Amino acid sequence: HYKDYAVWLREKMQDESYRVQEHYWLQAFKEEVPVLQLPTDYARPVVRQFEGDHAGQVWSEHETDRLKQLCAKQGVTLYMALLAAYGVLLSRYAGQEDIVVGSPVAGRRHPDAERMIGMFVGTLAMRSRPAGSKRFDAYLAEVKAAVLGAMENQDYPFEELVEKVEVRRDTSRNPLFDTMLVLQNMQMSEWKPEGLTIRPYPQEYRVAKFDLTVGVIEQAGRLYFDWEYSTALFKKETVERMAGHLAAIVEQIVEMPDMQLDEIELVVEEEKRQLLIAFNDTKTEYPKDQTIHALFEQQVKQTPEATAVIFESERLTYGELNAKANQLAGVLRGQGVSAEQVVGIMSERSVEMIVGILAILKAGGAYLPIDPAYPAERIAYMLEDSGVDLLLVYGDGEVPQDYEGSVLKLADASLY
Repeated sequence: HYKDYAVWLREKMQDESYRVQEHYWLQAFKEEVPVLQLPTDYARPVVRQFEGDHAGQVWSEHETDRLKQLCAKQGVTLYMALLAAYGVLLSRYAGQEDIVVGSPVAGRRHPDAERMIGMFVGTLAMRSRPAGSKRFDAYLAEVKAAVLGAMENQDYPFEELVEKVEVRRDTSRNPLFDTMLVLQNMQMSEWKPEGLTIRPYPQEYRVAKFDLTVGVIEQAGRLYFDWEYSTALFKKETVERMAGHLAAIVEQIVEMPDMQLDEIELVVEEEKRQLLIAFNDTKTEYPKDQTIHALFEQQVKQTPEATAVIFESERLTYGELNAKANQLAGVLRGQGVSAEQVVGIMSERSVEMIVGILAILKAGGAYLPIDPAYPAERIAYMLEDSGVDLLLVYGDGEVPQDYEGSVLKLADASLY
């Protein structure tokens, strides 16, 4: 009975073998435990949330068979290969080279426990280091050694490990790891004993125990993936994209097991087309018979009370910005600004800079932007070379002493 197993396990915890297993795990986590910093769609809650959802993925028989062939050539199990590929995925997403992934273990190593009713499942923390300079086959060998070592020492309780290693306590995270990989070999197909038909019943399970849990089942020559994720952190399309990237990683490593990890591409062909072609297709039609300030004034009529410009604590509506620019444009015209005349504007980032640019355009001139941080010699050269007779100034910029044109201070309230 299970109570007998509990007594036996308690006695075993006093054996030397237990101390050996404890030493193994404490050595594996003697260095500081890394915190997986995956980029998320939403800010991580202060206290961990358990609402979740699922995203599915199915690999074809061809994809599954190719991965199995790689496993046979490298002398590893399917779980080891998937764990290595998943480690590469997490490393690339998080930009880290020290990854910890959780994995459940059956815990029925004793023959008498195989048919015993009770909870035996334990948790193993698989630590690996997918450095970009490593070849995948070398990294896979390291993962194999780590898995074999963990399995050999699986009797050591995970709870004991959490208590004895130095783990930063965080109410928004799990201890040691925030993601799991689960490979199960149970059959989920229809079963027909005499006089009955038994088949799986689909059900909604809206709980996520970790940030990400990837469950894998092999059935009829295919791998079925179930990506359980925290909806407090991720959108479904993000997780589906991660699933596609995992498939892309496996596709490359089965083709070239000796490739370096930093040479593995996550972006699939469809995403490449989107990034290089679709996102760069910025061509659009603009009215060729209207000026910029005329289009701006159309917007002023449509949304005069909407915010047009914000700088730190200052903000102007479209109506306010237009009024200030019109007022300054009148001053500029009084200074002789007309078509084809260049007006310099030497200003720090500010609301006044936007007002100045718009006013110059409204007055009919063209503006020459001058960074106040430029060396004095460069500012002097720009003013002389452009023939600027009028310079708008805002901020700490210094006007060259030999500049003979007119200077207007944008900070002067009388201009508006």
